[in-house]
Amino acid sequence: MKYFFSYIVFVLFQMTLAQEQAVFYFDNNKFELNKTEAAKLQKWIVENATSKILSITGSTDEVGTSGYNDTLSQKRVSHIFNQIKGKVNIRPDFKSISLGEKGATSTNKAENRKAIIHYLLEKDLDKEDEVLGIKEAEPEVIIPDDAPLAEKVKLAKVGTKITLKNITFYQNTFATMPESQGTLYDLLFVMQNNPELIIEIQGHICCIDKDYRNLSTDRAKQIKRFLVYNGIQDYRVKTKGFGISQPIYPIPEATPEQAAANRRVEIEILSKK
Repeated sequence: MKYFFSYIVFVLFQMTLAQEQAVFYFDNNKFELNKTEAAKLQKWIVENATSKILSITGSTDEVGTSGYNDTLSQKRVSHIFNQIKGKVNIRPDFKSISLGEKGATSTNKAENRKAIIHYLLEKDLDKEDEVLGIKEAEPEVIIPDDAPLAEKVKLAKVGTKITLKNITFYQNTFATMPESQGTLYDLLFVMQNNPELIIEIQGHICCIDKDYRNLSTDRAKQIKRFLVYNGIQDYRVKTKGFGISQPIYPIPEATPEQAAANRRVEIEILSKK
C-alpha cells in the first residue's frame, strides 16, 4: 500500500504540475552517483542556484525484492538531496518520493535506476502557486454569537457547527422544556427556507463520567422528530450523540455555567447551496 500510494503521488505530480525535470542515473545496486553522473549533477546545481526544487523521486529496476528496492531508491533520493542541500532553493513542503521498482517504466533496466529532480525555474517562481495549483486560503468567516440563527446558517460553511441556544430538556430525559420552542421553530424556519440545507444535530451532555443511557443521542433525535413532524424530509437531518467526549469545559465542571455550556445541542452544516 505504501508503494502504491507513492506511485499515485508521482503520477499526480506528472499530470498536474508544469515543472522542469532533471534525471540522474545510478549504477546497478548503487545509491551514489558515478563520476560522470556526479559531474552532471554539479553542473546542474551551478545552473539552477535560483531554481526551486519541488520533489525528488527515486526508482530502481525490477531485480531484487520490493523491500530492498524501496530502500535503495530512498537512499538514491537522500544522496541527491544531500548534494543539493544549501545550494538550491527547496520548497518547505518538499516531497521525497521512493518508488522502488514501481518506477520501472522502461524495458532498459539501466534507465530505471534513477532519481528525478522536479523543479521550477526562476522565471516561473512568480506564478509558483498557480503552477502548483495552490489556491489562496479563503478568509475565515466570523459568525457573531448574538446573530439570529438564520444569519448564522447563511454565514456558515460546510463543516461549521452552530450551538442552538435556549434548548433545554427535563432532567435526565430527552423531552424538551417549553422555553425551547422559540429555538426549535427558528430551526424549522431555517430548514424550510433553505431546501438544499442538510444538517447533523449533535447532542452533548455534562456532569457525569459516561453517557450510560445514550441520552445525548436521544436528545438529538428528539430535535429531529420535531423537524420531521413539521414536514422536513428525513434525509436532511442526521443525528449523533457525543456524550461527554467533546466538552467545552473540563469535566467535572467547576461551575453551573460551565455545566450548562457543556450540556448543549449543536447543528453541523453538512450541505448547503
